[in-house]
Amino acid sequence: MYIESLISTSESNSPFVDSWQDDADSAAPVNEQELIENHLHLVRSAVARIKRTVPAHIDADDLYSIGLAGLVSAVRKFNPIQGRTFAGYAAMRVRGAMLDELRRLDTCSRRARARSRQLKAATNELEQKFGREVTDAEVCSSLGLSRGEYKKWVNEAQPVGFVAIDRQSRFEDGDGPSLHDLIADENDQTGRDQIDKEELAELLAKQIEELPSQKKQILAMYYYENMRIGEIAKVFGVTSSRISQVHSRTLNELRDCLSVAREQ
Repeated sequence: MYIESLISTSESNSPFVDSWQDDADSAAPVNEQELIENHLHLVRSAVARIKRTVPAHIDADDLYSIGLAGLVSAVRKFNPIQGRTFAGYAAMRVRGAMLDELRRLDTCSRRARARSRQLKAATNELEQKFGREVTDAEVCSSLGLSRGEYKKWVNEAQPVGFVAIDRQSRFEDGDGPSLHDLIADENDQTGRDQIDKEELAELLAKQIEELPSQKKQILAMYYYENMRIGEIAKVFGVTSSRISQVHSRTLNELRDCLSVAREQ
């Protein structure tokens, strides 16, 4: 069973069992698996409550798995000597595990969430006061925000939408292609693109080889030996501006050659 796989240690070595065995009021050891199975309703109840308040893309089965892990953790860490009931302690751990995972997945910061609540509260208050829809300017005035600050708050409060790219499109005559099939991969190169790239590289190498000796040396020092313009200028005994000028002109010449080659 899945529950058994979550219980990696034996019942006799569990600190939960030890704590119950050490408790003067406990007459028999506690079976972890049985205790978990008897309290699975806590996980289902927590999933039902949380699912009503989260976006639709949050899967209930994922929440259930996280809550079940929280229940197992509660079994292992519960100490009845502290005077709390196991059901209350487990419910807290189950809900806490789910909320921790939701916070980890949340794309909005706590500050953005707080600002969203402020915007909503201010809007509701003004609408009740005036009995109509309020303008952005009225909300800005209520919160003491500039238009720029208000726009930033609104943008941060916008929810993030998730779309399953493997879900097929629905048409009247049947299912269509999925977004995975329609969205182009910008990193994907066709055979033709690769051939063009290789041809341009060969052309560029040929053009560099035909450059005057000084220009080839400047390019080699700058791009292969990672020398600075000032260091190259000292080698040739000229000013840095002169080397920079020769470097720029050489690059422009090479670009012009490649542009002509692409047009052919």
